[in-house]
Amino acid sequence: MPISWDDEVEDVLTGDLTAALGYRTPAGGAVVMAVAPIGLHDRGQGRVGFTTSLGFSKKLDRIAKDPRVALAYHAREHGSSSSRAYVLAQGRAHVVEQPSPARKQEVTEHATRYLGAAPRGRFWDFWLREYGDVRVPVDVTVERIVVWPVLQCAGPPTVHGAALPDAPGPQRPPRKGTAPRVDVERAARRLGRTSHTLVGYCGGDGFPMILPIGLVGSGPEGLRVAGAAPLPPGGRRAGLLGHAYRAKLAGLSTRQYTGWLDGDLYAPHTETGYSAPPNKRLLLLLNGGLAKRGVRQARRAGKL
Repeated sequence: MPISWDDEVEDVLTGDLTAALGYRTPAGGAVVMAVAPIGLHDRGQGRVGFTTSLGFSKKLDRIAKDPRVALAYHAREHGSSSSRAYVLAQGRAHVVEQPSPARKQEVTEHATRYLGAAPRGRFWDFWLREYGDVRVPVDVTVERIVVWPVLQCAGPPTVHGAALPDAPGPQRPPRKGTAPRVDVERAARRLGRTSHTLVGYCGGDGFPMILPIGLVGSGPEGLRVAGAAPLPPGGRRAGLLGHAYRAKLAGLSTRQYTGWLDGDLYAPHTETGYSAPPNKRLLLLLNGGLAKRGVRQARRAGKL
């Protein structure tokens, strides 16, 4: 039977413009990235979702191998919900690689409603061809929804569906060590320019947990972080996301890290990210180019 949720959760799932996706890595860590849910969910089926491009195959490969994911609805800017609740949905993802015409139309209508209509014309039709033609929905069959009453995740949460597991035990350190592998001070400066910072790790049952945190310091050993919800004791592989956005997801800025979390200390090991100007057409130029490159790489690898 699909799990159910209350009207406040329904309002958040309908209204939020962005969400944080957490998925697992082969080594038992988690990656956290910002996605556009554009209101894709089905209350009767107990399902939430988001959209992505088949050109971004690394993420989809990871989800195909281990479908346990989480979506954290953590930001209210430029959306329609007035709730202050933090909603974390955990479940198993399925990439709809060949959506029906009706499903494609549904995604297009939702994207237009939340993100605005895409420009048309000979150039734009060519430039956004891969971005639109291979953009697919990802359905997540929800097994648990965890709701904190405020966005900072203070206080005890309400759980819909499966009970929360015990805190996970510590993981074995990576062979290359746990110390930072990127410039910590630079990472702190870049994260300080974003509006939302979240950390993700694998919980006791393997599903990603995503929690909001704040930076409280930095040094050679890593970033000092703190949040209202307690972080698990012991060291573990974890992902870190910092991002900011404007209306219709223009003016995006995102910083994404993987690394080692030990209590309140995060040592970043890898770093990716970008900043886009607050201009929708320039953002579409960037997204169209990324999708074209991703599709070419996926075709060469035999994935399309």
